[in-house]
Amino acid sequence: MSTAVMTTNRLELASVADGALKAGAKFWFVVTMISQLVFAFTVASFYSLTAARGDYHKWNFTGGYTPGYSMGNTAVVMHVVSAAIVMLSGWVQLIPQVRSHFPGFHRWNGRIYMLTAVTLSVAGLYMTWFRGSVGGIASHMGSTVNAILIWVCAAMALRYALARDFRTHRRWALRFFLVVSASWFFRLGFFVAFLIFRGPFGFDPVTFTGPFITFMAFGQYLVPLAVLEIYLRAQVSAGAGRRMATAIMLFVLALATAAGSFAVGAAVWAPQVKAAFDPRQSIAKTLSATIESGDIDGAVKQYQSLKAATSATSATYNFDEDELNSLGYQLLRAKKFKEAIRIFQLNIEAYPKSANTYDSLGEAYMDDGNKALAVVNYEKSLQLNPKNVGAVKMLQKLNGQ
Repeated sequence: MSTAVMTTNRLELASVADGALKAGAKFWFVVTMISQLVFAFTVASFYSLTAARGDYHKWNFTGGYTPGYSMGNTAVVMHVVSAAIVMLSGWVQLIPQVRSHFPGFHRWNGRIYMLTAVTLSVAGLYMTWFRGSVGGIASHMGSTVNAILIWVCAAMALRYALARDFRTHRRWALRFFLVVSASWFFRLGFFVAFLIFRGPFGFDPVTFTGPFITFMAFGQYLVPLAVLEIYLRAQVSAGAGRRMATAIMLFVLALATAAGSFAVGAAVWAPQVKAAFDPRQSIAKTLSATIESGDIDGAVKQYQSLKAATSATSATYNFDEDELNSLGYQLLRAKKFKEAIRIFQLNIEAYPKSANTYDSLGEAYMDDGNKALAVVNYEKSLQLNPKNVGAVKMLQKLNGQ
């Protein structure tokens, strides 16, 4: 009798463990799907709508948009378009109902997903090694390994699909999904750490280098791959305890994913969506045309004239702080230091109590070789915001400490 009870208890425990494992995997998948859809919507809306308006000055990732640099700008566009397609098609590819009820769509979507992901990785490598991506050699190597893993996983997933070994194909497809999603994992992990430590942790915010960034450069895909292997092994494990522990791990990771998504959403995605649908005309774009004609003084007068105009006119233009700041950095990337300095000075005149405006002007003076004025502006930025770690680092660098 006791043997029968023990057998029944084991069966019940095994059933509970199986249910928990499936629930944990589904929970993480749903959280991931929602987060990646929001990310895809943000990328698609921000870059498509700003491009439609000819407003490229806010394209500031990995060197951003630089007028006249056709190859680099093409790589940026390829990267952006590919990222949006990958985010939209990737999660659809993993839905079992789509695979079973719409096999034709699943195959074609998989081909598009695979081709786009490979294109994304190639554009990413170009921007990493030739475009001037942030971070040091460790970050660049991490991105390179990520690209290689994307190619390997794509090839293996395709190989087993053609061989009709769908069980092995599914495993490689899951690995492919994770390595393609590495930059999304990086964003979430970075902002979760920011929330926990209430600021930069384990890295230099100026150079974007340090042990934490090195860990994330490789951990953004190695950690998810490790979790996947644990999950796959737990599925075939005879031990209910192992499956239950894996289920708990998946629930915790799902909650961490939700927290990271909320953090990056509030800090980055929401402002980008707001900027995408902002009906006001970009003052930075308006001034850019004047600056390109070689008339920086005319651009300053144009800004002051429009700013002093009637309230109706002011509502037509976007005079937010980040407008001139983004324009200034676009000029810095184009090595137009004098023009960038004047634009940052104009932003200080408009926002004299902003620590960020002085920080940007300090960087422009530093790039132009004017150490004394760079120090003055970094000190002013630190005075307005004592928590500006970047200003502290730059002052130490400028003062030779």
